[in-house]
This record gives sequence, structure tokens and C-alpha cells, in this order.
Amino acid sequence: MAIREQLIEYREGSTVLEGFFCYDDARPGPLPAVLISHAWNGRDEFVERKARRLAWHGYATFALDMFGKGKRGETTEQCQALITPLMQDRKWLARRITSGLETLRAQPQVDARRVAAMGFCFGGLCVLDLARSGADVRGVASFHGLLKPNGLPAHKVHSKVLILHGYDDPMAPPDDVLAVAQEFTAAGADWQLHAFGNTLHAFTNPHANDRANGMAYDEAADRRSWQALRQFLEEVLR
Repeated sequence: MAIREQLIEYREGSTVLEGFFCYDDARPGPLPAVLISHAWNGRDEFVERKARRLAWHGYATFALDMFGKGKRGETTEQCQALITPLMQDRKWLARRITSGLETLRAQPQVDARRVAAMGFCFGGLCVLDLARSGADVRGVASFHGLLKPNGLPAHKVHSKVLILHGYDDPMAPPDDVLAVAQEFTAAGADWQLHAFGNTLHAFTNPHANDRANGMAYDEAADRRSWQALRQFLEEVLR
């Protein structure tokens, strides 16, 4: 086994983006692939570790870039400034994540017919919007994602949908959970939702430690959600 890693520049409009591509070159290709969308601070070591972990299991992975090459947020204010333009223009958000999807599909190691997407926090919203756009991806998985609808005309959802949610997440309260369930049912999606009790936002991030603002790591929810993801990917990408 030899895990190969490379940074790939690509574009959406005039914006230069840079994603992290990872795969095991000892496995015969083309490989099933997973697109990984980052949280509100930008592409970082957290999503790159997820990419390496899935590459070890035989997937080609691409941790995309939603903000632009080299753009990262360090403070709450900086992160909010990065996501706000995309949150205010969800058509643009869909175009930007689609550019990452097309870049992943173009890699010679990838089986373009067998692609799924996953994301964390803001990235969870991004992959749900990818499904909402009617994109041809086998499945999308949202980890503690924002669940607000995009307000755009509804498309038939072709992707299977997995939502992994902390029930006490203040950024996606129970009303949002009910609404997203109704939304994906109306769109004809094959969807499932795993809600973890006594669990806050950012439950997969070991550095999340801000209970006052509703964010905390939870080892059990992290482990269980990863197991659910593995089963989901085995189903949708076989």
C-alpha cells in the first residue's frame, strides 16, 4: 500500500481553488471516489486526515476548496466572512461545489460513475445543496451540517442522503430536522437521519470545546457516525 497525495489547482469562474487529492496506488483502478467538503474555516488538516483515512479503505478522495487557494479563517469573524457570500447566494455555492466534483471526476484514478460526497458543518450544508441541485452523485453524507433549505426551485434528488446530527445542536434545531426530512421526502430522495442524543454541534472535531456556544466533541457520536458513513459508502459505491 502506498498512499499518494497531491494538491490540485482548479477554477470556478475566475477564482483559483486548491484541493487535496489522495488515493492508494496499490489498488487497481479506477477507484470509487469521495468528495469531502470542509467546515467554515476552509480546507484544513481535519478534512485531509479524513481523506487519508478513506484512501486507506480504497477510495480516491478529494478535499475540495470552497473559498479560494490559501484562504482560511482563524477567528469567528474571519470564518463568518468566508461563508457569508456563499450562504447568501446558494446558486453560487452549488456551482462552487460542483467545480470540485468535476475536478475529482476528471482524475484518471477515479471511476466517474461511482462518486459520493461528504461534508462537515458548513460542508454538510454544501453536500446537501449538491444533492438538492439534482447532481449525479451516488450519495451525500452530512456530519453536523446546517440544514436550512436553499430557497431555490426544487429538483428531484438522485443521491441517497445520510444526515448525521447531534440532537442538541443549536445550529440545526428540531424544527430544521423536521423540515429537512419533509423536504427530502417531497424530493423523492432515499434519505436517512441519525440523531445522536445529548450531542452538540461539531461532535466529530476533537478540538471543539465550547459548550456555551453549543459545540463539543463527542467520542461516541464520532465513532458511531463514522461507522454509519462506512456502511453508507459501501452501499452506494459498490
